[in-house]
Amino acid sequence: MNDSDIIPHLFKTEYSKMVSVLAKSFGLEYIETAEDIVSETFLLALDSWPYNGVPQNPAAWLYTVAKNKLKNHLSRGNTFNKIASAQLIHKDQFSEINIDFSDKNVSDSQLQMLFAVCHPSISTEAQICLALRILCGLGLNEIADAFLSNKETIHKRLQRAKEKLYSEKIKMEMPDDTQITQRLSTVLQTIYLLFNEGYYSESNNSIVRKEFCVEALNLGYLLLADPLTNNHATNALLSLMCFHASRLDARLSANGTIVLYDDQDRSLWDTAFIEKGFYYLQQSSKWEITSSYYIEASVAYWHTVDNSNPNKWPSILKLYDILLLTNNSPVVALNRVWAFSKVHGNVSAIEEAQKLDLRTNHFYFILLAALYKPTDVSKTIEYLTRALRFSKTETEKEMIRQQISKLNQ
Repeated sequence: MNDSDIIPHLFKTEYSKMVSVLAKSFGLEYIETAEDIVSETFLLALDSWPYNGVPQNPAAWLYTVAKNKLKNHLSRGNTFNKIASAQLIHKDQFSEINIDFSDKNVSDSQLQMLFAVCHPSISTEAQICLALRILCGLGLNEIADAFLSNKETIHKRLQRAKEKLYSEKIKMEMPDDTQITQRLSTVLQTIYLLFNEGYYSESNNSIVRKEFCVEALNLGYLLLADPLTNNHATNALLSLMCFHASRLDARLSANGTIVLYDDQDRSLWDTAFIEKGFYYLQQSSKWEITSSYYIEASVAYWHTVDNSNPNKWPSILKLYDILLLTNNSPVVALNRVWAFSKVHGNVSAIEEAQKLDLRTNHFYFILLAALYKPTDVSKTIEYLTRALRFSKTETEKEMIRQQISKLNQ
């Protein structure tokens, strides 16, 4: 790694660790102070390392500087000093502050921070923003891009969410046995939404955002590392994300448009991710329960199987029939119709699709267009034109325009 790349890389890997440990030490009400200290530490690295050279152990340098900056904050007698004084008893203990950056405390702190920012009292949108900022180290501009918003709006959303952390007196701690299942469900949902935002963004002109998928996977690995959160649903979700991540490099064309599943170059699929997906799917099957993540992961597994396998599409269709019982969403219903077409043909699938009557959903019209394409070009163009009306991003609209243009030619 080049010296010019090391600070951005460390920001991605260490920012969350440092903020989580500092916030755990003094409470979530001082999370902004923790963020300020960590940001100042990285700014000092930007000023110092190009001239003095990169330290032999860069992470240890960052931890040491953060500790020293914390001492400075405490010694200035600011608002932060009130709680710190109570915890440290005497100011002469400033020089003996021992912030624990051991591997175990870092992972414990990150896990507790994940549960804190995914507290049910905080809106889902704000949870994702907090996770992106605090646990993924993304800047305000990056988060604003993800939500097709601006820096000021995201800043206000984060401020409100942090105020909620304080007003609800949310603590950085693992939920007790009576709450762990419900709270973990919220955490997994946030990670799931974060991954989906990267896999197919409906709020950003860059439809695929790999960095979001990577961050969601990292949070999933964090959950698996703790016995309390290493369970059926966590393994199933990680399996699902790994299977989908295996196709990320094949989902975009050279000009940035989406490549549909049937048109993807399978040589671009990442076999290591497929193997991981299968491993976590096996792990999740050790529990005698079944979650929607497990069913979705099973569908994703079958998508990695060659089309020549006669069991592929009938198995996928059966899984979607089961999934509809617990998650009767438009996305699941439309995916089921596509699987239905592979088993029963396009004519029958068109009848199934029209029963859904999702007249404001552009994916509904894209599906109908795909089903009519082999037999009726005019119908295909008609439905693509309708899809264009309800598409949300310019990239998506351009993709549909190109399809219409090809058909007209």
